[in-house]
Amino acid sequence: MTRRHLLAALSALLLVAPTARAEAPPAATPESVGLSSERLARLHAGMQQYVDAGKVAGVVTYVARNGRVVELQAFGKADVEAGRPMKTDTIFRVASQTKAFTSVSVMMLVEEGKVTLADPVSRFIPAFDKTTVAVPPPPGAVAGSPVSVVPAKRPITIRDLLTHTAGISYGRGPAQEQWKAAGIQDWYFADRSEPVSAVVERMAALPMDAQPGEKYVYGYNTDILGVVVEKVSGLTLAEFIQKRITGPLGLVDTQFYLPPAQKDRLATVYAAKDGKIERATDPKTGQGHYVEGPRVGFAGGAGLLSTARDYGRFVQMLLNGGEIDGVRLLGPKTVELMTVNHVGTLFAERGPNDAGRGFGLGFDVIEDLGKTGQYGSVGAFGWGGAYHTTYWADPKEKMVVLLMTQLLPAGTSDLHARFRALVYQSIVGPPTGVSAVR
Repeated sequence: MTRRHLLAALSALLLVAPTARAEAPPAATPESVGLSSERLARLHAGMQQYVDAGKVAGVVTYVARNGRVVELQAFGKADVEAGRPMKTDTIFRVASQTKAFTSVSVMMLVEEGKVTLADPVSRFIPAFDKTTVAVPPPPGAVAGSPVSVVPAKRPITIRDLLTHTAGISYGRGPAQEQWKAAGIQDWYFADRSEPVSAVVERMAALPMDAQPGEKYVYGYNTDILGVVVEKVSGLTLAEFIQKRITGPLGLVDTQFYLPPAQKDRLATVYAAKDGKIERATDPKTGQGHYVEGPRVGFAGGAGLLSTARDYGRFVQMLLNGGEIDGVRLLGPKTVELMTVNHVGTLFAERGPNDAGRGFGLGFDVIEDLGKTGQYGSVGAFGWGGAYHTTYWADPKEKMVVLLMTQLLPAGTSDLHARFRALVYQSIVGPPTGVSAVR
């Protein structure tokens, strides 16, 4: 590790915690915001059933309505083998839920006029000036036929990266052998002793999976955006997020790496196997390098740790139009732009699980409730993480909802679908708690 990289890592560690913890939205009774305590008890029973059946070690649930927290509960264990109980302040690896923080960071720079959505990425990372695309053999071609490589039709833009339409996967596309040879595959960066920017520079020379703007391809897009934030701000991504987001909002438990003194607050990762769970043993995505490791890779796509309380407050800021408790990070029109569909049918074309949805600048967005086949509202936006965490904000119902757990792989778990149904069935009135006029 170079001296510059070491100093950056040490600086980030010193900056991960603001001096004061901001309070969560005020707690309230469910009935005061139009929910039913009796019906929320079904949610509690449902979560406990998953724990008792050995399908999950533990979970934390969070529901806020009209800016008031009515549900913050812990179930099961944070570490089964050690007998450590799950707590409401347990820390979780939130993986791709990091993307929301990085997307907000980019849009803060857009608001300041330092970046535009139409900017080519090469303005900030010159290696992306001329990229290429891998074209797989046509249907019916002889097995083992080579992949051809063609120039990209146009430059990749900031908007392409925010919407995952840049054609960049996690190195598992038609040219995956080239990505593998370059040592760039999958989303995990915490074990690397080099900054993410160095890896991103090498990505630019590899063939992408699709032409810019022509397909929704989920991958390194937001990691590249994290490097853009670093280039524009002159800070590491960890420093920028602490200085501009977690510090002002009082999110003291949201950071890329955990101080060793807090290691007992980090939930253990489990893996689903044959309908049960076992302690995850993958050297990377199992327990990982978040306590002990190089602490150099600040991955904008999947690197953060957080708590239900911290992440819920962050999402509440978005639901409020970019402000909470007098602290404004974004303007309302920016949040509006981020939470509408930018990709037409490209996201919904991924498969039946994405029917009725579009994708904005960092979030999926419900466009047709009937096509989703799930509880929710048109305009609800959110995402999730590889460790089976999930969140969404529902502007119509004025709700912020999170489910935090650590299960990778999750197998065929239906936890998310059950949780979503149990949350929405608890609604019995409008957000004010006053009966609707009939």
